[in-house]
Amino acid sequence: MPKVIVGMSGGVDSSTAAYLLKEQGYDVEGLSFILWETRQSKNFTSCCSLQAIEEAAKTASHLGIPHSAVDVRDDFLEKVIEPFIDAYTKGMTPNPCILCNKYIKFPYLMKEADKRGAEFIATGHYAKIEKEGSKGQRVKGSNFLKKSIDAKKDQSYFLYVLRKEELKRILFPLGDYKKEDVRRLAHELKLPAAQRPESQEICFIEGRNYFKLIDKLHPAADVSGPIMDMSGKILGEHKGIYHYTIGQRKGLGISSPHPLYVIKIDAAKNIVYAGSQEQAKIKEIEVGELNWLYPVKDESLNGVHPFPASPLPRFTVKIRSMMKDAPAAIYPGENMDTVKTIFDEPQWATAPGQSAVFYDEDIIIGGGVITQVELNNEKVTIHMRR
Repeated sequence: MPKVIVGMSGGVDSSTAAYLLKEQGYDVEGLSFILWETRQSKNFTSCCSLQAIEEAAKTASHLGIPHSAVDVRDDFLEKVIEPFIDAYTKGMTPNPCILCNKYIKFPYLMKEADKRGAEFIATGHYAKIEKEGSKGQRVKGSNFLKKSIDAKKDQSYFLYVLRKEELKRILFPLGDYKKEDVRRLAHELKLPAAQRPESQEICFIEGRNYFKLIDKLHPAADVSGPIMDMSGKILGEHKGIYHYTIGQRKGLGISSPHPLYVIKIDAAKNIVYAGSQEQAKIKEIEVGELNWLYPVKDESLNGVHPFPASPLPRFTVKIRSMMKDAPAAIYPGENMDTVKTIFDEPQWATAPGQSAVFYDEDIIIGGGVITQVELNNEKVTIHMRR
């Protein structure tokens, strides 16, 4: 029987995924990651807490499968936490879950699978992979990353960083399940994770208070400065730019007859700009650090072609995991490393550092990191550290 290494966080999703794969006849082995200060943390909802790993081991025992843990704290600090802090100190809005998938979770699962002679790896993500040769496949010889059937829980946005050659070895058992069905099944099976609450925060930050972590690891960033409107008028004083994100309304400390939102952060000048809700909407962005998963289908060329073309076919685009993907036109940038994306309608609180993910219906074509936004005909560019 084929062997699969399942990434187990101790939560209900990965626990149920391991059960489903075992039921499908796979030789299943569970693997957890020691990511961040797990020896001290007892946070029950965090996927990298000591208790979470203990729960994963209990679930594996309950299912009758082997389980082990791998210490990846050094890489996690270097490739996830430090870039996360660096991005916030530059006025960006980073996504650590995407960084973790790109640099930690899937690379290490693949590495351990190779070590242990496993053909596949799997996680409890709500997404689907349409395997080569399956009905409805659009490009011969390809495996497609797709949205899950649960629109509210779909996590395909976080997975655009996967390498397309890896997709043939990845399994997402929950892609055809809704969250409520997964939790119901976990209860029926009496899995230890069945009662575990949903994780709602960044795994290495308790209470969503990320600026306390930045204060601790990057105290030099704690520099106050002006809050201005777009005309240059000083409205107040900020506590350090990493305390603010694009679209933020609360906590500005500004008295105004109209609601004010953070619309721009200039890290070089240490200025936070505030304006109206309308000013916080963005129609045009530039996207870099691109990862293309599939050739693009273009009827005008009577076939498929790889990026770039001029322009690319129209897609829908997500700039946040919880938003509905919005129609947009995509054009090649001045070089091969970027694309320009113009939405049909302005999008709320679009920020450098967020990921933009391109969809062709329910299939992910690719994605990248927003490096520039067009704000009131002024380009706001931030260079990310990698």
